Amino acid sequence: MKNHRHAFTLIELLVVIAIIALLAGFLLSALGGARAKGRQSACASNLRQVGVALIQYAGDNEGSLPETTHTTGTKFKRAWIYALKPYLKNIDAIRISPADPKGAERLRANGTSYVLNSYIFVPQVGPFGEVGESLNKLQRIPHPAHTILAFNISDQQPPSVMNDHTHSDLWPGNWNRVCADIQPDRHRTGGAEKDHTGGAANYLHADGHVASIEAAFVKKQIEAGIPFAKPPLTQAEIQNP
Repeated sequence: MKNHRHAFTLIELLVVIAIIALLAGFLLSALGGARAKGRQSACASNLRQVGVALIQYAGDNEGSLPETTHTTGTKFKRAWIYALKPYLKNIDAIRISPADPKGAERLRANGTSYVLNSYIFVPQVGPFGEVGESLNKLQRIPHPAHTILAFNISDQQPPSVMNDHTHSDLWPGNWNRVCADIQPDRHRTGGAEKDHTGGAANYLHADGHVASIEAAFVKKQIEAGIPFAKPPLTQAEIQNP
């Protein structure tokens, strides 16, 4: 009695290889997505801790929030990264996002992966040099749940202690200006799209909560001339993603 052994044909072998490659692709994609979600969750946790520290700082300083390097100048140790150290023992870890490709460089430069909203933390000056009412006191913010305090820094911003705040008043109608300050697609799977709309980012709000907002929504607001980062002063001004 003869034993008949079946040998794989070239076509069958190619089919098996293609199936294995397809399954491997699915697995890598799933793993990449899981890693991205993990980094986004860690980033959100960092921002929540920054939010708690900001509120604690304000409680100890008659409601006032800390400064940014816009007003401290070269007196860096008055800026918020340093001012929050008593409230965040591990601030050197918290101020760096795990999704920031320049995170290690920013850490060495005493910088941060998070930038504070200039509408809140930088005094607003009028066309004739007049200083407007500042919102750097928590009690002056009319709608804390809809007021953004902090963003993810743009990859375009070099590592520097000076890069700790935005220039949000320049954003309306200028998406490139937005992307020069913040990274609206910080959390995504795969490479960045050319217009930075293929993902989302975490945003810290004045009531302490952190929300993930899709970059495409932010771009739509900006291109419509809506001051996305500006704190709403009335209920009608509130923009919901």
